[in-house]
Amino acid sequence: MGAQQMAAAQPLLIGLLLLWTSYGKFAHAEQATRTALPRLVGESRATAAYRAVGGVEALIALALLLPPALSIEAAAAVALAVGFTGYLIYAKIVVPEASCGCTGASAKPIDRRAIGRALLLLATAAVATTPDAGWWSAGPAAVVLVCEAAVFVMLSAELDRYWLLPLRRLRLRLSHPLAGTATDAVPLAATQRRLLLSPAYRSVDGLLRSDIHDYWDDEDWRFVSYTARYDGRPATAVFAVPHHDSTPESVRVAVVDETSGLTLYRPTMLAAAG
Repeated sequence: MGAQQMAAAQPLLIGLLLLWTSYGKFAHAEQATRTALPRLVGESRATAAYRAVGGVEALIALALLLPPALSIEAAAAVALAVGFTGYLIYAKIVVPEASCGCTGASAKPIDRRAIGRALLLLATAAVATTPDAGWWSAGPAAVVLVCEAAVFVMLSAELDRYWLLPLRRLRLRLSHPLAGTATDAVPLAATQRRLLLSPAYRSVDGLLRSDIHDYWDDEDWRFVSYTARYDGRPATAVFAVPHHDSTPESVRVAVVDETSGLTLYRPTMLAAAG
């Protein structure tokens, strides 16, 4: 498996990635207003510009995926990736609340993962300019694309719900600090109302950075998680809401480190009450 074969395989990955992002821009064109495009081209032209970018992505993707293999196709992908990276850095500085708009499926503000994905695309496209053969001649080297695709997935916030959230749910079920302390018959809206009225919610309200992120039932409790930050660290706030005790004081909460799973904060009075 030579370096030239691995380089030759790159247009396949880039082409599929650009087709995905292009589809998102046409299927979710309304996301244009949440990006930095209104600041760049004006409110009235933002959606048209967003779709135009999607069209360029689709053209470059098809050129990379279909024969013949031309170096200018990879060069166009390099130019596109340079544009993406520059735009994201600009948006992060000038309009920090703007979403990436990369796939049209997420309104999450631009973060280091989005910029990292653009840089990875740039590096991949640069490698793709070196071989003379098309991706269909890469042979076994195409297996390397599986690992590269996994990295792109990990850098894509839009795909978190397919792999990261299930992992977080499993980790919290196995090790969260409220384990042992939820039925599907209880509407989520009812649980949320009880949360908002509870001392537990008020004690961590300033730490929360999202609406309800995930929830699940375990015996007599419903567990609800929110993304949070504690002392500048990414965290998860986990609430435990009993099904058979409707008093606001019965709700418990713990703030858990996003990476290690260690408890960062648990209100003392609530822990004592439990």
